[in-house]
Amino acid sequence: MPLSEQTRELIERQQGVLARWQAAARAADAIAIDGLLRQGRWQALYRGVYAAHTGRSSRTGRLWAAALRCGPEAALSHFSAAELDGITDEPSRAIHVSVPQAVRIRFSAGEFDRVPRIVLHRSPRLASARHPAKSPPRTRVEETVLDLTDVAPTLDAAFSWLSAACGRRVTTPAQIREAAAKRPRIRWRAGVMGALEEIASGVLSDLELRYVRNVGRPHGLPEASRQAHRRLGARSAYLDNLYEDFGLAVELDGLASHPAETRWQDIHRDNRFAGAGIITLRYNWADVTQRPCQVAAEIASVLRQRGWSGTLRNCRSCSTAVAS
Repeated sequence: MPLSEQTRELIERQQGVLARWQAAARAADAIAIDGLLRQGRWQALYRGVYAAHTGRSSRTGRLWAAALRCGPEAALSHFSAAELDGITDEPSRAIHVSVPQAVRIRFSAGEFDRVPRIVLHRSPRLASARHPAKSPPRTRVEETVLDLTDVAPTLDAAFSWLSAACGRRVTTPAQIREAAAKRPRIRWRAGVMGALEEIASGVLSDLELRYVRNVGRPHGLPEASRQAHRRLGARSAYLDNLYEDFGLAVELDGLASHPAETRWQDIHRDNRFAGAGIITLRYNWADVTQRPCQVAAEIASVLRQRGWSGTLRNCRSCSTAVAS
């Protein structure tokens, strides 16, 4: 007995996956599904959720299957929603699904033996957090980001999620703030709000945030333009920190070592900007986190040579006076 056209269209839209509850109103489809399973032409994924093919399902198909296993009101959330919306490039082993607070789901023994484990989250506000149109069903980007900050082990880790979402331009600090205002509880609310202010000013990584908070502000350095866009001829670049009035750029190199070709690209770029009157100082993670006072003193020295008349301050961590 063939499947109805409506069910076939649903399977195609859901990357080859169908839940039994979706065909419950059509008895002929339910009978056809049982026949396809007996013949081995279909396979069971989660309980009551089937792949309309043999062989391995696609990643998107497995995400669909996990969402369907949890019912019509469910939505992919947290790490799984972040994967779908491009906030992260690393799929998590488990699939995270949110359901309304009142929904109760029991997983059977051995259900996850051949498919990814489902991590279930209960949300009292899922109806508004769920995106109205995207498929597979998932939480809105801003809700996903705030969910991830809530489960992050540290505030630094929470900042990483905020900066990743905004740095990849899938949302903005203003949109996240708007979503946060609707939540009665947010872990580290003050820290998250402060981080969004920093991101709005152009701070897009943990290292850049530490530069601002460990080096620049506590030592009284002038405020730099973050992610300053400059063009030289046909080429353009973004500078991490540009002290434009003094022709100084401060570039920050992350934890990962740069491959040789990238390092040479950085050097050639620095040389081009030097020809235009902007010199570049470069610092790494250890410099900013372990030697912030020395870094501040070096930058202040160059700024003074280029016309800065301000005074370098000692921060609480300065073991000796850095001002001279």
